[in-house]
Amino acid sequence: MTKHYVALLRGINVGGKHSVPMKLLATMFGDAGCENVKTYIQSGNVVFSASSAVAGKVPTLISKSIAKELGHEVPVVVRTAEQMKKIVAGNPFAKRKDFDNFSHVVFFNNKFAPANIKQLDPKRSPGDEFCCSECEVYLWLPNGAGQTKLNCAYLDKKLAGIGTQRNWRTVVKLGEMLSELEGK
Repeated sequence: MTKHYVALLRGINVGGKHSVPMKLLATMFGDAGCENVKTYIQSGNVVFSASSAVAGKVPTLISKSIAKELGHEVPVVVRTAEQMKKIVAGNPFAKRKDFDNFSHVVFFNNKFAPANIKQLDPKRSPGDEFCCSECEVYLWLPNGAGQTKLNCAYLDKKLAGIGTQRNWRTVVKLGEMLSELEGK
């Protein structure tokens, strides 16, 4: 059975590093057995349709393809359309003023162990806040994403995984793209 997914690539096309052309990326997804492939902005967001078997292999296949073609390692995190709906609906900061400007989500490749969540320091980045779900960290960053000490390197270490961050507008847009795909 075909389902709809989003793949989130970490750290591509940022500051001129780890360049991955979106057209090439879309081709890689097609070659991996995905259909209805669409990319969104240059930061590595790909919406696609696939069987669960194919989608389960996407993180490894795409990472290997990028390494072979372009020579750099790129972690890939995948979420289903259903998961994205829950992520969008579950943002604990949704009722705050300027919500769209200061809210972010870090998507992880693993579920969090409760002991790891307890290692996160709520005072690490004064003014910033976080809330963990099963495998996402919602961030409230009123001082800006570039100023926070709740960055992916810190979160990766404490939560024993690999995360990739998106601002709230991107999260919502990817959810909309998945809904459009489901409507086909």
